[in-house]
Amino acid sequence: MSTLVFTDPRFLDHHPGPGHAESPARLDAIMAEIGRAPLAGVTIETPRAATDTEIEAAHSPAYRSKLAQLDGQYAELDPDTGVSPGSWKAARLAAGAAVGSVEAVMAGRADNAFALVRPPGHHARPGRAMGFCLLNNAAIAAEAARRDGAERVLIVDWDVHHGNGTQEIFQAREDVLYMSVHQFPFYPGTGAAGEVGVGAGRGATVNCPLPGGQTDADYGVVFHDLFLPVGRAFAPDLIIVSAGFDAHARDPLAEMRVTERGFAAMGSALHELAASTCGGKLVLLLEGGYDLPALAASVRASLEVLTGRREDFPRGAGTAAIDAVLSTRAALRGAGRIVSQT
Repeated sequence: MSTLVFTDPRFLDHHPGPGHAESPARLDAIMAEIGRAPLAGVTIETPRAATDTEIEAAHSPAYRSKLAQLDGQYAELDPDTGVSPGSWKAARLAAGAAVGSVEAVMAGRADNAFALVRPPGHHARPGRAMGFCLLNNAAIAAEAARRDGAERVLIVDWDVHHGNGTQEIFQAREDVLYMSVHQFPFYPGTGAAGEVGVGAGRGATVNCPLPGGQTDADYGVVFHDLFLPVGRAFAPDLIIVSAGFDAHARDPLAEMRVTERGFAAMGSALHELAASTCGGKLVLLLEGGYDLPALAASVRASLEVLTGRREDFPRGAGTAAIDAVLSTRAALRGAGRIVSQT
């Protein structure tokens, strides 16, 4: 099994501000952990920058132009999102790594891929930066997959924050299914179970909002009783994961209780779903995660899954997670998407 990792030291040139949680130290910690004990089957490559056309598949030309004009400058784009002189180049490389991961997997050059990038992307809206994010890497990657011949693309977002930008970009589409499990109510305030898409995309947005304090077992019921049956019915040609690790029990920005085992179990579930629906085509994109040791260990656990490890969720889900799954299933039934029993 071959796993391709895209990363670049130039991602460290993005400095969102002094003391900012989304710091270059995040990627330093990950790469130190990977270097400590390299995994067999993993090849590391340098990405290319995304083209204007690739970026504008998910973002407005005016917004792309605005970011490009900030190249080489310091600026504040919102209260959480700043840029430095190297940020635009880093963002284009991050989007390019996402596209390159998709291209490699779709072409059969790798079984799966993980883009270890920054800045993250899932909050970036079509015409606006938000929540540490400049370009929506998952959306840009999904559009690349569609151009490469994927008729249906599944995006699974397990970051602790709802990916409002990704949802907004695809909410009226039926060819890209977006599924998110996240803490709620919480930043950015979106992601209620009743948000199921609009127009032709009604039923192609799946949100499972959870209260804080949920464990590996709680995430297991979300995957087994919601995400996996919906994913099997959708039968994607590629699965993209917005892989944030800020649901970790040690993360300072959220209140979940997920461990490295939980992230490995999520990855295993999607690895098996990909094997059964799309020949194993699976791409992970780094999103959040702000406790450095927890982030590095969780990324390693996810890479171990991509290279062959299998992990199961523990049993013992609580009533809050079970109720959340039932609420989401009810919302999807109202949108005309019938979720089979597992």
